[in-house]
Amino acid sequence: MVSLSLILGLKHITKTLTNARRPSKPTPFLLDAALFPHSHQSSAAMSQQPDTKPLTEEELERKKKKEEKAKEKELKKQKALEKAELAKLKAQQGSNAPKKSAKKSAKREADDENLEDFVDPETPSGEKKRLSNQMAKQYSPASVEKSWYAWWEKSGFFQADASSSKPPFVIVLPPPNVTGALHIGHALTCAIEDTIIRWRRMSGYNALWVPGMDHAGIATQVVVEKKLMRERGLTRHDVGRENFVNEVWKWKDEYGGTILGQLRRLGASLDWSRECYTMDEKRSKAVMEAFNRLYKEVNWDCILRTAISDIEVDYTDIKERTLLKVPSYEKPVEFGVLTSFAYPLEGELGEIVVATTRVETMLGDTAIAIHPEDKRYSHLHGKFAIHPFNRRKLPIICDAILVDPTFGTGAVKITPAHDPNDFEVGKRHNLEFINIFTDDGKINSNGGADFVGMPRFKAREAVIDALQKKKLYRGAQNNEMRLGLCSRTNDVIEPMIKPQWYVSCSSIAKEALDAAMDDQNRKLEFIPKQYTAEWKRWLENIRDWCISRQLWWGHRIPAWYVTLEDDELKELGAYNDHWIVATNEEQALAEARKKYSGKKFEMSQDPDVLDTWFSSGLFPLSVLGWPDDTDDLKAFYPTSVLETGHDILFFWVARMVMLGMKLGGDVPFSKVYLHPMIRDAHGRKMSKSLGNVIDPLEVINGISLEGLHKRLEGGNLDPNELATAKEGQRKDFPNGIAECGADALRFALVSYTAQSDKINLDILRVVGYRQWCNKLWNAVRFAMSKLPDDYTPPSTINPETMPFSCRWILSVLNKAILKTVLSLNSYEFSDATTSVYSWWQYQFCDIFIEAIKPYFAGDNPAFSSERKFAQDALWACLEIGLRLLHPFMPFVTEELWQRLPGVKSHTKKESIMICDYPSPIESWTNERVEYEMDLVESTVRSLRSLRAELLAKQKNERLPAFALCQNDEVAKIIRSCELEILTLATLSSFKVLLSGVDDAPAGCAFENVNENLKVYLKVHGTLNAEAEREKIKNKMDEILKHQEKLKKIISASGYQEKVPSHIQEENATKLAKLLQEFEFFKKESDRLESESQHQK
Repeated sequence: MVSLSLILGLKHITKTLTNARRPSKPTPFLLDAALFPHSHQSSAAMSQQPDTKPLTEEELERKKKKEEKAKEKELKKQKALEKAELAKLKAQQGSNAPKKSAKKSAKREADDENLEDFVDPETPSGEKKRLSNQMAKQYSPASVEKSWYAWWEKSGFFQADASSSKPPFVIVLPPPNVTGALHIGHALTCAIEDTIIRWRRMSGYNALWVPGMDHAGIATQVVVEKKLMRERGLTRHDVGRENFVNEVWKWKDEYGGTILGQLRRLGASLDWSRECYTMDEKRSKAVMEAFNRLYKEVNWDCILRTAISDIEVDYTDIKERTLLKVPSYEKPVEFGVLTSFAYPLEGELGEIVVATTRVETMLGDTAIAIHPEDKRYSHLHGKFAIHPFNRRKLPIICDAILVDPTFGTGAVKITPAHDPNDFEVGKRHNLEFINIFTDDGKINSNGGADFVGMPRFKAREAVIDALQKKKLYRGAQNNEMRLGLCSRTNDVIEPMIKPQWYVSCSSIAKEALDAAMDDQNRKLEFIPKQYTAEWKRWLENIRDWCISRQLWWGHRIPAWYVTLEDDELKELGAYNDHWIVATNEEQALAEARKKYSGKKFEMSQDPDVLDTWFSSGLFPLSVLGWPDDTDDLKAFYPTSVLETGHDILFFWVARMVMLGMKLGGDVPFSKVYLHPMIRDAHGRKMSKSLGNVIDPLEVINGISLEGLHKRLEGGNLDPNELATAKEGQRKDFPNGIAECGADALRFALVSYTAQSDKINLDILRVVGYRQWCNKLWNAVRFAMSKLPDDYTPPSTINPETMPFSCRWILSVLNKAILKTVLSLNSYEFSDATTSVYSWWQYQFCDIFIEAIKPYFAGDNPAFSSERKFAQDALWACLEIGLRLLHPFMPFVTEELWQRLPGVKSHTKKESIMICDYPSPIESWTNERVEYEMDLVESTVRSLRSLRAELLAKQKNERLPAFALCQNDEVAKIIRSCELEILTLATLSSFKVLLSGVDDAPAGCAFENVNENLKVYLKVHGTLNAEAEREKIKNKMDEILKHQEKLKKIISASGYQEKVPSHIQEENATKLAKLLQEFEFFKKESDRLESESQHQK
């Protein structure tokens, strides 16, 4: 085992509109070509007139509008002729169809005439999306998310500049396996990381998000091996190593990397100019260099270890005799059995019985161990047993460390080359190490001619049969055991002695641990913080890292073994000091000639490849050009944050930190954000056999239940598993999965991140966000219909001169911006989505748009000033709100932003993604206005509640209402907001009353808003006084309960002395309010009783 103690330790319309903005009118227009350098029309028109004096921008604009109007006029003329011809044909043929109303016919004709105005023209790939003249009436994810990405990418919006003076912000995408297809975990990673990188890019950072792929040694080799066998009936050994590696490269070039294209569908703004692959030339150079640097720092030695890391082994507990399916074996193999057999003793001293769960390994036994104080065998000290198949003498050795005399026969067979414990015994007693297995698990020549070439578990049967024939078999019994299985192949782990390269991790692990735990100089922060303890546990108990893998696909270990002509042992790795480590074979040969000058020798490279985690552990360095001192390395290392799943905290994160600190001189990132693992809506792990695996593309594009079933049928489930999986799909997705689009999926996934260490993903939540996109679309469509064709946004906005609702919406927008930015800064992504969603949904859509509708009703001259202010506030909210939402939902925000009038002249930006991220504007914050709107909202909620109770099926009927205020301050606020309340609560009239001056209105149902405000709704007909009194009684009972509870607290012993004064004041205020409310309800009860008596 060579301890490389690297001690590190280690996306027909004939129109070709470049852009369009208006949702309400069909008038098309083209934007200034100077702002759109990708416009083919503009460039073509200019190139056709090379000798003509260039037109000014104004002349060019007039020319475009003139041409467009001519086209529109011609188009309408053509349509009119077609309709006239169609009408003439129908008149000649006669019609038996029932006549429609004039209104419906007019509407249908209008729809027919304008249909194409709602459809986006085709956009050539890479060009800026050509938008329809009018916004579609319904949001369509497929339509909205088409074309934008290719334009973003071609425009270079994703690229970072190493020479930029902006502060860097760097994320390295966890490299997906080259064999992989997009799964929901990748979608979560993409959604979170793209949110971060888009936000940082818009916030003025030189944002770099590096894409890459991992060569995935074991997984890729297995895929290509299966392909070879399926298509040509050949194994990798049949074609040879060089040809096999060529086959893998061909497969990679043809099929590999599909996932990177799928990431584009999600909108990932990765810098594709820096795309890399762990096996490409630059990354391979980095791997070779890292191995060499680590090797030169310390000594190494040969150790018996499995070539598979312990953390890549899954253990299964077997209680008794069990048959298990093992890869490449037709019949199940028996485990959980302890087999006993006898070794004859030399000198006719009888026999000694041993027991083992792996009887085939007896072919490599080199001793039998007993306990030195076991009197049963005291006469055998220094004696020998004879191997029954090869006559090898096996010494009887005493070992108190290994042998438990009370277990079994007290005698233990020793196979130093195939058992870790026996390996230690072999070292203690200087025993012979005999390897009886080939790398593919067959018996080699050391196992004897009768068994050579047999697969190990067939050899097990043959050995038992041979022992029986020699009458040495002593039986078998159930035996509880732990069986190690490879987590990737599910094959049974076989310990073997081989030269293995190890990274000595003790010192570098300590550095990595200190980086996170040193309070005085903490360089590494984990989010959530709970994983710091896991980090500590792993690194304090770290083992050396085996980086050798017995594969053909991967980075071949850059170590060459020299076999001298006069070496007694010719096996690879027989002499530890015969290894030459270099970056290439030429260097290795030169060094060997120097080291063994004058001697004849042969040199062969280690056949193993490096652990895939070794190359991916170098990724933050190698993607930036290390070991060369590149501009990227100087500008972007260390990176800013690593975002990944917590399941690879040790596999990948720890190794990046150890290697980064050792080779890069600093931690590779200062923050580690570990996202939750995704499970299904029931909390179950996603599994093909359960049918609950969710393909992100199926959520984005939608899929029928039959389509889901078809995907299962294309897999490798057995009939029973397939039936179970289909039933699971029928229960969870009875109607399939609706088309949600990438934006809705992204938003849902990011909003789920508050669920600690796991996400129970309910597709209905994603569908809900897709429906919200439609509401967003229609809200923006309505809002833009209120902006005139010639609308120009103001350069600045002064809320103080605006109507109440405009001041309020800008103030709460300001707060939403502040909270969103704070949440993003603290990696509270779920809180950020809540902040953005709440503003758009509950404040802009539900309140503001509704509140300003009277300003636009019938062009009332009384509202001319308010109308202009509302337009400015609308535009500001749309433009800023879309920028606020963009990192989470890039496609729909780009489409809507591009449709805003005047946006280009206002922002001077070509795309929303390169605009500035919103920041709070201090002068917009207005706590007083927010307080007053809170009161308005409470009033409206109470009135709506009364409407729901009283109107039942006539919910759209408008009723008169009243507000009874207990003081002048509240009355003033409510009077100033009469229009908003009248509008939002859908009232026929609204009157403000003052307690002590005005009486409560008769014949009304009432609701208590707070201690200072009550609302009344006039009822048509007779009020159900009994129901109202019952409602009052219930409220009074509730108030009395609160009073008693509070009085009990206040009267408790020591209250005055122990309870802080501010809490005492709060409790006194609460009690006073309760008493005031109780008194009000008592008066209302008396009033209703009096009205009832009067009516009688």
